[in-house]
Amino acid sequence: MSKGPELPTCDHQPKPYSGPSFEEVMDLRKRFLAPSLMTYYKRPMMIVEGSMQYVWDEKGRCYLDAFGGIVTISVGHCHPYVTQKAREQLETLQHASTIYLHPTIAEYAKMLADKMPGDLSVCYFVNSGGEANDVALTMARLYTGNYDVIALRNAFHGSNAAAMGLTAHSTWKFNYPHNFGIHHSINPDPYRGPWGHDDPEAGAKYAAEIKDLIRFATPGRVAAFFAESIQGVGGAVVYADGFLKNAYKHIHEAGGLCIADEVQTGFGRTGTHYWGFETQGVIPDIVTMAKGIGNGAPLAAVVTRPEIARPLAERAYFHTFGGNPVSCAIGKAVLEVIDREKLQENCLEVGNYLMEGLKKLMSKHEVIGEVRGKGLMVGVEFVKDRKTKEPAGDACFKVFERARDLGLLIGKAGFYGNVLRIKPPMCFTRDNVDFTLEVLDIALSEL
Repeated sequence: MSKGPELPTCDHQPKPYSGPSFEEVMDLRKRFLAPSLMTYYKRPMMIVEGSMQYVWDEKGRCYLDAFGGIVTISVGHCHPYVTQKAREQLETLQHASTIYLHPTIAEYAKMLADKMPGDLSVCYFVNSGGEANDVALTMARLYTGNYDVIALRNAFHGSNAAAMGLTAHSTWKFNYPHNFGIHHSINPDPYRGPWGHDDPEAGAKYAAEIKDLIRFATPGRVAAFFAESIQGVGGAVVYADGFLKNAYKHIHEAGGLCIADEVQTGFGRTGTHYWGFETQGVIPDIVTMAKGIGNGAPLAAVVTRPEIARPLAERAYFHTFGGNPVSCAIGKAVLEVIDREKLQENCLEVGNYLMEGLKKLMSKHEVIGEVRGKGLMVGVEFVKDRKTKEPAGDACFKVFERARDLGLLIGKAGFYGNVLRIKPPMCFTRDNVDFTLEVLDIALSEL
């Protein structure tokens, strides 16, 4: 087997690790952490330090992180400016809660609202994407007075009770009641769905299924429609062109609100636009965001119009850590870094370079059925046969494992576990792409 390419140069010098051993940590984890907490790889790895797009294990080996802690590290591990602002706030005030005024949360809310199109101007802060989707669902039902909700098959919106109902992926759903009033429409996937890339009306046809669902599965009135702007856990699925524009029209006609889940696609990651929903030419009524919003800090947000947020004030509604000063200081710093370092532009340029390289690999390796995505949110789907599109989960897993051996960390997704996810920190470089492509070429050639 090949030893693989040399990792691109990294200036950071990791500190010598002096903590508990891998074996000790594994023992503690097995004894004291919930067994539901899965790990990647046949032999789990322990990461103890990070700098920008690189991480180190306890033995001092460096890896290129092309998954960013599940699409969460947006501007880079331990980015110096973000770390500085977090430290300054930690040393000043760690927590106050929103029952008191604090400048950081107010300033951050304005900065975030200024990034939004249309009349999206009111922010509600929470800790995770699942919580954000829970708040958005509550807002929609209160504002519209309707109950039923439309979501998409193959979607993932979180693992709490409300978000699990929105999720339509049996891997992530427990066998207990959680789907009340929620209906799932056909996934507008032009690769695996009935209408493909060659059909210019595919988006409208997938959206027509939503109209049909409203007619026959609801009272004819709905509270909301949830959609990730690009499906993440489902396998980096990019919807057929025009789908969201047509879907939003049908939902609005039924009295509902349109909710964009930007947990993985937001903050410039798609390259061409700051928000993923903009790639489909729509403006939602509510936007939920998390992960990259805080570059690893527990921060999430719901942004909507003032009139939609108002019904929450009819009762006491409050999240203790929503708008924590430290998290908001980090959130502000992340927005500043994205603009200052032109990371959206970098996602477009480097993402296009990555897509070109992956398509060359596709022409060389028959196991790749499709390469898709936008910017630095990319999926590579593995199939046993390009005509039948039978999923090749085993091959995907082997490439995923071999990439780690060669120094590259990537993700995997899709219902069949047959999609590689490449969603690195947005500071990824062309040299990083070259390394990624060389590693994948070696791993694919060894299948």
